[in-house]
Amino acid sequence: MPYPPLFTLSCPLVLASGSPRRRQFLQEWGLPFTVDVPQGPEPRPMPGESPAAYALRAARSKGAVTAARHPGALTLAADTVVTVDGDILGKPGSERDALSMLRRLAGRTHQVVTGVCLILPDGTEQSFSDSTDVTFAPWPHAMLAAYARTGEPADKAGAYAIQGQGAFLVEHISGSWSTVVGLPITEIARRLAAAGLLAPVA
Repeated sequence: MPYPPLFTLSCPLVLASGSPRRRQFLQEWGLPFTVDVPQGPEPRPMPGESPAAYALRAARSKGAVTAARHPGALTLAADTVVTVDGDILGKPGSERDALSMLRRLAGRTHQVVTGVCLILPDGTEQSFSDSTDVTFAPWPHAMLAAYARTGEPADKAGAYAIQGQGAFLVEHISGSWSTVVGLPITEIARRLAAAGLLAPVA
């Protein structure tokens, strides 16, 4: 059932992401939007680059490409990374790779960082990143292997989805749940409202 509109926007909105959950966040707000995902490989981390700097650079790269195709619109781009011990964990290349990541995270606290790039209708940019600490329960190998076999980890940074079957992995978080999913919606709403673009439905 469609959600009743919560907010209105004073301009067209373009989402530079193919993420189903990012789309769902916007749909839950009741906002109409267009999806335009930049093509080509994602940028790779640079030597010595922090996870936050990398996530922000990747989001800005996606946002710039998409915004150029939609002048006068609000463009929203984001990139989410998982980091542990200073290493950035991308999407697993195989089930074995996913299991290796999950074993590394089990029983430990890691960080999920989402970089966001907002390109406003006048062409100005607002970019920021947000980080949340996520602690996995110390699950045994068999439980992690069962999850890896579901296929859900295949296209997820860090090989898990907190909003999906992987929810059982997480013991607790410190920070924004929506940042872990891929879009820090509180800060996005705050910035768009301050810019006079987002308003509650009367």
